[in-house]
Amino acid sequence: MLWNIAFQTLLYDRGKLFAGLIGVIFSVVLVNIQGGLFFGLIHKASLLVDRSGADIWVGHSGMHNVDFPHNIPERWIYRIRSIEGVQAAEPIRIGFGEISLPDGNYEGVNVVGITEGTDLGRAFEIVEGPEDALSYSDGVIVDQCDNQKLLDPAIGDVREISGNRVRISGKSHGVLSFLVNPYVFTTYVRAAEFVGSDPSTASYFLVRVKPGVDREQVCAEIRRRLSDVAAMPAEEYAAISVNFWMTRTGIGLSFGAATFLGLLVGLVMVGQTLYAMVLDRISEFATLKAIGASEREIVVLLTAQSGMVAIVGIAVGLAFTVGIRHLFSTPQASIQIPPGLYIASAALVFTICLAASALPYLRVRRVDPHSVLQG
Repeated sequence: MLWNIAFQTLLYDRGKLFAGLIGVIFSVVLVNIQGGLFFGLIHKASLLVDRSGADIWVGHSGMHNVDFPHNIPERWIYRIRSIEGVQAAEPIRIGFGEISLPDGNYEGVNVVGITEGTDLGRAFEIVEGPEDALSYSDGVIVDQCDNQKLLDPAIGDVREISGNRVRISGKSHGVLSFLVNPYVFTTYVRAAEFVGSDPSTASYFLVRVKPGVDREQVCAEIRRRLSDVAAMPAEEYAAISVNFWMTRTGIGLSFGAATFLGLLVGLVMVGQTLYAMVLDRISEFATLKAIGASEREIVVLLTAQSGMVAIVGIAVGLAFTVGIRHLFSTPQASIQIPPGLYIASAALVFTICLAASALPYLRVRRVDPHSVLQG
């Protein structure tokens, strides 16, 4: 009975109902899209780690961000390879350089040098050019999504990186840096020339352990043999790289503030809509109280109205979110929405809508049922 009254009351004034739904839909879409953009952006901070194919990353004891390494002696890798349970270990070089552009200018790049013949550190999949692009003389791989920054390089084009001749021998897709600098992949040996580093040093060692081997034990043994390095599972270093940008910049605060603003707008719109509906029918609520409706029944009625607005608005908002993600997500502005975010946003907005019903309840609570009898 009460649910039917609540439903009929909402449908009676479709204009106010539509305004309330807009508030809920807006909140759901904003929370998910903002969250998706945040996850898509911050994922770039650990992209090299996530796609490295390594179980363990080994670097300088102060390693805190994958794009800013401190070099370590390359010869140390032999101690790691001799550890029981290690299947493979390869060095990788990461550093900054400048690539020449056809118009005479330069573009800063992140140079990543990987060992030929191994998939450790291979964060890219070639979509243009031969699969063995790095085996070509002076060959480098750039990303299609950086074409605009690099002024549309074609396969076979000759450029320079830090004064060294290079040839665009392959292109990847979607391998973008958290920084504005494009990634350029090359061989481990060439990378030392491009970034001007000591050829006897490496940025990191990438380690793959044998199946069934405890990675933490291998990390502990690496630290025991090499006291000046840090060794940690790949997912742990990925989290550290992400945390570096979260704590050193205002990214988390800015995205969080925008998301909170969306929730606040939704709360105000839903609360205002329900309150306006109650004001228009205050005499009807007084009548309900006059004929014996309890406080509990009034609360159930208002809660039912909020719940109906929330359920419909959330369903429509999630549908809009999926459509927006499908149409507008790109490697440059990736919208990555995990299932947990959909669930959390729906639960949060539903809770806020229920909380919004407290505003009209405070008004109904003050209604004197005798006013109806006196009328």
